[in-house]
Amino acid sequence: MAESVVACSSKDAKIEKLTTRVLANLQNFLVKCLFAILSYGPMPKHITFIMDGNRRYAKFRSIQQGTGHRAGFSALIDTLVHCNDMGVKYITVYAFSIDNFKRDKSEVQSLMELMEEKINELLDNQSIVHKMNCKINFWGNLDLMCEPVRLAAQKLMACTAGNTGLVLSVCMPYNSTSEIVNAVNEACAERREVLQRDHVHGGDCNGQAANNGVHSEIAVSDLDRHMYSAGCPEPDIVIRTSGETRLSNFLLWQTTFSHLQSPQALWPDFSFKHLVWAILQYQRVYPYLMQNRELAKKQL
Repeated sequence: MAESVVACSSKDAKIEKLTTRVLANLQNFLVKCLFAILSYGPMPKHITFIMDGNRRYAKFRSIQQGTGHRAGFSALIDTLVHCNDMGVKYITVYAFSIDNFKRDKSEVQSLMELMEEKINELLDNQSIVHKMNCKINFWGNLDLMCEPVRLAAQKLMACTAGNTGLVLSVCMPYNSTSEIVNAVNEACAERREVLQRDHVHGGDCNGQAANNGVHSEIAVSDLDRHMYSAGCPEPDIVIRTSGETRLSNFLLWQTTFSHLQSPQALWPDFSFKHLVWAILQYQRVYPYLMQNRELAKKQL
């Protein structure tokens, strides 16, 4: 009798395992079909995320606040995998605003520790980042971070600098005001260097620059070259989760013609279906976005 029960249990386990494998293969097939359908429309090259709602996720579930941010990190990894499978080349996320330093010190410290932990996880050769050949940038004033986080971030950038797959840019600690001020300062410093060089090598007998001060003006293109996002295409889609409709000082310079979306899902709940819907929404308004871009170019 016992042998019969064991045999039956073993058979049920095999059937369950086979069923799970069949369902997984069917799911993968359906996902690939969906990707193929989406690819018939214009696909975004660059998607940005304001990852809002981690604290509310924890509050609504009566769990520790840090648990919400951990769930948010898992959502980020899943989103990276889906975007990579869809052929999206650039992903940018708003991870930590400079303004977040105004929060409770214990919360900021907890976030710093979590950032260090997750960055070190990404440094592991077996991490999904290495499997996807992902290049990671950090945009922001890293000098504001505590030393362990800053060193870990710099090490991760150096380790992935030669990767040629998806490009993930993590904005921390960041806000657009700081980025623009930094770009202005760098552009001015560069222009002063050019003027000094012209003064030494190209000045006339009175010591005046040969170009008569033309180089003293700062152009929009000069600022573009000194933005953190230099070399990265402008975002096609900006997604802020949790239903919020504010940009909160995020990529204000780069998002003039981006499609703004505000799904109700909190960031840890953001899933594959939300990403697919975001791309469908973008494809729906794509002609209008392109029309505005072309009109702006003609007005320059």
